[in-house]
Amino acid sequence: MTHVGKKVLVVDDEDILRMLLTDTLEFEGFQVEEAEDGVEALGKIQSHPYDAILLDYMMPRMTGLELLEHLQPLKLTTPIIMLTAKAQQADQDLALAKGASYFVPKPFSPNELAELVKSLF
Repeated sequence: MTHVGKKVLVVDDEDILRMLLTDTLEFEGFQVEEAEDGVEALGKIQSHPYDAILLDYMMPRMTGLELLEHLQPLKLTTPIIMLTAKAQQADQDLALAKGASYFVPKPFSPNELAELVKSLF
């Protein structure tokens, strides 16, 4: 159980999805923080280290892709899992090129996503 206590940031503009992911990950032993858009997430990432980030692609104020661009100069080694309804290969390639580690299309199983996050540790 090397993942217990690891800090995960869940970034999504959908309250219900954030709550579902937070509940699922906390049940698995993760410490979870939330951000409702890229602007809020950027502030948290700049002031706290995270062990993994779950990042929505499409959000108001700052998209997941824009956040990835802002994170590039920080040279983070944190795995970033991009969550999106935009499942086109071009979108996936772009997200991975900008620093996402994994690409998970919506809808997804919260339990399967939790297993992916656990596999990172």
